[in-house]
Amino acid sequence: MVAENYRAIKHEVEETARSCGRNPDDITLIAVSKTKPLSDIEELIEIGVEDFGENKVQELCDKYENVSKPVKFHLIGHLQTNKVKYVVDKACLIHSVDSIKLAKEIQKEAAKKNVTAEILIEVNVAEEDSKFGLKTDEVLPFVEEIAGFPNIHVNGLMTIAPFVENPEENRNYFRTLKQLSLDIISKNIDNVNMNVLSMGMTNDYKVAIEEGATMVRVGTAIFGARNYNV
Repeated sequence: MVAENYRAIKHEVEETARSCGRNPDDITLIAVSKTKPLSDIEELIEIGVEDFGENKVQELCDKYENVSKPVKFHLIGHLQTNKVKYVVDKACLIHSVDSIKLAKEIQKEAAKKNVTAEILIEVNVAEEDSKFGLKTDEVLPFVEEIAGFPNIHVNGLMTIAPFVENPEENRNYFRTLKQLSLDIISKNIDNVNMNVLSMGMTNDYKVAIEEGATMVRVGTAIFGARNYNV
């Protein structure tokens, strides 16, 4: 069932990309497996899925250690500084960097493990009080400040748009993030790429793709509703 759901969403992603003149190969579908059992991940691995999203460090590490073959685990949830050491060499991409304190800790732990941490800057475009992330006008100074960290590589930007009934309501937020990435590209900052725009989830990924998303994070439509009581 999970595999069927994934194939359906993958088809929708590809069709949406084509309909707006984009190459479907330029968009990564991240299967957000948070709170879901390893067996669901294994079912998707069998059909060739490689990219999975986790919110919690402990859960990511557990799945990383027990999965049947290597896949890419994206850390998409908020990262506390005291958890960085556990995940810095396991997450293929940390989507949620939003403070100098966190960036410094990632640099420190990545240097210890002799790895380069691939990161995205989390931007709270809608400025929701309940969400983490920098305000849009804080992003460029932040990027310039951490660009010199030798064990961190900035790959782009991430946002979590508001949960809305009508996905069109989020189009402006996605468009703003895309424009922000273009503004940063124009600065030609060393060690900073804007190749990745991680935006769009189950309810609004099509609009996000139309506005330039290169990664969409889909959980519920693939795995079903989550049980947060387990």
